[in-house]
Amino acid sequence: MLPNMNRRRLFAVVISLIAILGVGLAGPAAAAPKPYPVPYNFLLPAVLAGAQLDADPPGANIWTCKPSAEHPEPVVLVHGLVGNKNTNWQTYAPLLANEGYCVYSLTYGLNPGTPLPLNQFGGLASMTSSAVELKTFVDKVLASTGAAKVDILGHSEGTLMPGHYAKFLGGARKIDDYVSLAPLWHGTDPAGLATLNSLGTKLGLGPLVKSGFSAAFASGPELLTGSDFLTRLRAGGTSNVPGISYTNIMTKYDELVQPYTSGSEPGATNLVVQDFCKLDFSEHFSIASSPTSAALVLNALDPAHPRPVPCGLVLPIL
Repeated sequence: MLPNMNRRRLFAVVISLIAILGVGLAGPAAAAPKPYPVPYNFLLPAVLAGAQLDADPPGANIWTCKPSAEHPEPVVLVHGLVGNKNTNWQTYAPLLANEGYCVYSLTYGLNPGTPLPLNQFGGLASMTSSAVELKTFVDKVLASTGAAKVDILGHSEGTLMPGHYAKFLGGARKIDDYVSLAPLWHGTDPAGLATLNSLGTKLGLGPLVKSGFSAAFASGPELLTGSDFLTRLRAGGTSNVPGISYTNIMTKYDELVQPYTSGSEPGATNLVVQDFCKLDFSEHFSIASSPTSAALVLNALDPAHPRPVPCGLVLPIL
């Protein structure tokens, strides 16, 4: 039997060791939970959410938001063709809000007077008129946040239309980073449509083609390689505007931007998803919910704090 004093000392030493080991085993405190869940690789909820055009995606259009010193530019999300502010950004709105950005999303290019559900989806009007809508929205964001500039994150048509705003409507001095998912700076020629359109123009059918599209789908011909819209946007040999930092994120499996390299532009940072993850089979739509492309976007918006790019299986929309 140990004397009482020795037993008390031994007990104190054991308790101290347990306490020390306990601290070591516990590790750092758990990170605070993020305010918004971020869905990846699953767009059905986004499609269903499109039934409510006026609904904001989670984390976006919080008009009391004030940019932080870490992220001084609010991010404006610009949807693609036949998208809206809600359906296109179910992944990126909450993701960016969780990262501390002020996030804003608009629906542009609606066709007024069309019935439900067609009046829920935008990008159908001429991109020149949609760029005016974007200009008005950016001015509202800047006035609300007090920021000097915004960052643009666009998808599909939403990568091209803001180029008109930047080049012709004063957007150059109001945009810092311009990040594009599935861009088409040189237009697209899916199924040879651009070739047919060019041939029709040479045969004198251009006015007929344009009048057939103008009522319901004015942006359609503008997206095609060689269109008047693109010829003007690329005057001087580039769509880029000095002072803006451009990042283009493409996928080899893009079924609508043909060829997918139409999204590459000299003077920009040009990235292909599959160069970072060969298991990522994102095509034109699922690139907007891919964890691989999400990391590339975050790194483009905050290059001073790069993060590893994850790689896991991402399936195309089937």
